[in-house]
Amino acid sequence: MIAHDLIRRNVALAPMTTYKVGGAAAWFAEPTTLEELRSILELTPRSMPVLVLGRGSNVVISDEGWDGLVLRLVGAFAAIAVQDDGVVVAGGGASLPVLARTAVAEGRAGLEFYVGIPGSVGGAVRMNAGGHGSDTAAVLDSATVLTIGTRSVDLRPAASFDLSYRYSNLGDDEVVVQARFRTRKGDLAELERSIREITRWRKDYQPGGTLNAGSVFKNPDGEAAGALIERAGLKGMRDGEVGVSDVHANFLVATKAATASDIFLLVHRIKDIVADRMGVVLEPEVKFVGTFPDPGEGV
Repeated sequence: MIAHDLIRRNVALAPMTTYKVGGAAAWFAEPTTLEELRSILELTPRSMPVLVLGRGSNVVISDEGWDGLVLRLVGAFAAIAVQDDGVVVAGGGASLPVLARTAVAEGRAGLEFYVGIPGSVGGAVRMNAGGHGSDTAAVLDSATVLTIGTRSVDLRPAASFDLSYRYSNLGDDEVVVQARFRTRKGDLAELERSIREITRWRKDYQPGGTLNAGSVFKNPDGEAAGALIERAGLKGMRDGEVGVSDVHANFLVATKAATASDIFLLVHRIKDIVADRMGVVLEPEVKFVGTFPDPGEGV
């Protein structure tokens, strides 16, 4: 039991993810300020699991839902401000495409690649999100992190996160509530052209308008995961309500009837087939949250 005015019970999580699958959160809240967030955590039993849900673009929630507290950072956590020195300050819940466009509108360069990543600022720091020749490690100055267990908040320099390909050392009990990004002065026309090119590239080479969560697997050293999946003969393969995109093989596309377990089992089936045929073990980039069936049951 969490006695807080912002807490709701049994809230459906599927509509908050890009796959539109998964069960409900036993407890759910959308804090709008750091003070609200801390007040909620102060009343949350320390034994209760806590999940911070960003924009749902890189996550699959179990069909059984989350038997704990789910937090979604909104309000002030979605704010973005461009300072006079060119540093862009954004809340952990801010949209990455909005971050990119906000910086460009102020003639600041360096964050354009974020326009092609439908995630949140907090998720970008946690996973060192990147694309189109850049990543978060290249532009992050610092981030403010709240530790759930202690309720403490501290400002950390980018170097402290050990950022590498789709990795940071942030733990599950650490929440990015704000981040600061370095930018440089740029030509507005060129920046706007870059935004258009990235947006056009996504339309041409990714399965837009479908239920998907972006790239499913991390790229192993030396080759793109999508190329390996395609070479393994899996591009366009369907398994019930989920299939490998025929536009980009590192995307799984689901129907409205798909379940989280359908997606989970197909991911592991692809992993097994690629390992068997190509000799490469792929690592999922998408995060599976909650309880899932034994992968062996779906192979």
